[in-house]
Amino acid sequence: MQALRYSINITLDGCCDHLAIDPNEEIHRHATANIEQADALLFGRVTYGMMEAGWRSPVPAGTRPDWMEPFARTIDAKKKYVVSSALDGVDWNAELVRGDLGKAVQQLKQQSGNGLLTGGVMLPMALAELGLIDEYEFVVQPRIAGHGPTLFAGLSKYVDLKLVSRMEFRSGAVVMRYEPKR
Repeated sequence: MQALRYSINITLDGCCDHLAIDPNEEIHRHATANIEQADALLFGRVTYGMMEAGWRSPVPAGTRPDWMEPFARTIDAKKKYVVSSALDGVDWNAELVRGDLGKAVQQLKQQSGNGLLTGGVMLPMALAELGLIDEYEFVVQPRIAGHGPTLFAGLSKYVDLKLVSRMEFRSGAVVMRYEPKR
């Protein structure tokens, strides 16, 4: 069974607005490695749209710094599953996931492989409610945003976690990986 890993950048005050995060080379290298380790990405409609708009190839030369290119190539090539009842179709190496979320994700997890990676806000909250996330990774940025969406607002129950690893970046960001206590 494949693990479902969740990774997200957040500020010290819990803001997960991607515009509040410093997009530095170190963070992109880490995110690239996360994507490389997964067999596929699992996105909700909003995250899929945002990622496609930002990372789908080709882009005009000079659009972004050279150090972003490995991330762009990696996410562009990766298989994607998109959970949406509103979209009529997807492309960008993607497939729509419809129907019962729990059953659909369980079927994806039952395939052999190295795991699935998800990000965003709304879909991971639904996955956490269903107890389907096997690993949580929070990349905590050394910034206080003072605004924006926060993680898991409205979660109906506690999700108790145990810390399995911690790593610091030169930028002051701290990567903390957790697994649910079972």
